[in-house]
Amino acid sequence: MWWGVGAALLANALSSLGFVLEKRALGRLPSLSTRRPLALFRHVLGSPLWIGGSLALLAGFVAQLAVYRTLPIAAAQGLFISGLVLLVLFSSVALGEQVSGRERYALGAILAALLMVVLSLKEGEDRVGLHAPASLVLLVCVPSLALGVWLYAAAERRARRLHRLPTNGAEYGIAVGLLYGVSSLAIKGVSSHLTTTGLGGAVRELLTSPYPYLLLFTFPFGLVMSQAALQRSRASLIVPVCTTVTCLFTAVLGTLAFGEALPEDPVRLALRIAGTALAVSVLLALPRHDTPPPPPATPTRPTDLSRELTR
Repeated sequence: MWWGVGAALLANALSSLGFVLEKRALGRLPSLSTRRPLALFRHVLGSPLWIGGSLALLAGFVAQLAVYRTLPIAAAQGLFISGLVLLVLFSSVALGEQVSGRERYALGAILAALLMVVLSLKEGEDRVGLHAPASLVLLVCVPSLALGVWLYAAAERRARRLHRLPTNGAEYGIAVGLLYGVSSLAIKGVSSHLTTTGLGGAVRELLTSPYPYLLLFTFPFGLVMSQAALQRSRASLIVPVCTTVTCLFTAVLGTLAFGEALPEDPVRLALRIAGTALAVSVLLALPRHDTPPPPPATPTRPTDLSRELTR
């Protein structure tokens, strides 16, 4: 179990570093749009800094494979949420992003939710599910993918309206979080097929499962949507929203799909449910718009200044 906890913390560090490097690279690129995906790919693939961030994210995904083989889905997602603290620290140091007091309280609540999930773990009593019916996985994932794409398109339409409040990216984070939630379930499914014996049979079983094809869909769509959203929004807010949605989606639906039972002990069960409920409430309480900057002060005219001095 503790091997899985260590792998989760490593995945958090790599993912946070990857997002910050990508955000820094995107700040040096021209405006990206989901309407021009080929141009988006051309710009990001021409940035060595962005490629470095993507490699860090890829290494984080590889670390998740070890997590899903050793920890229940709900517990793994609780640990992944802890990476938000690292992300805020990295964003503050490397990007100079300022976090509001309300958002700091939200991060503190997320840490409390993380602690509840960790306390709900018990060595030897949490069963790790390895298989899920393909029909159930598709029933969960396909509508979620459609909803994520629709929400993102709706946010894009609202962003093009005149006289709108400046958005902080929370809507984009929810949409991308749904896609990454499906991707997380697919990674969980791939991890269940990894074995050191019978490699040929494992590969055949994997190719006949829905998991590689879900990844093939979520990778390009998630990449285009996340990079365009990350360029126009603060990483210290859009990534926490995305991560929270991803973790809750995977924890709730993944637990059901892979048949992982919740703790039987009332205290541990209460901790796990309370941690999940707290994370949901934090997501709903986050502001949807940034505070508009104050208008510039009107310069004092010379005649007005002379009058003030003669009084």
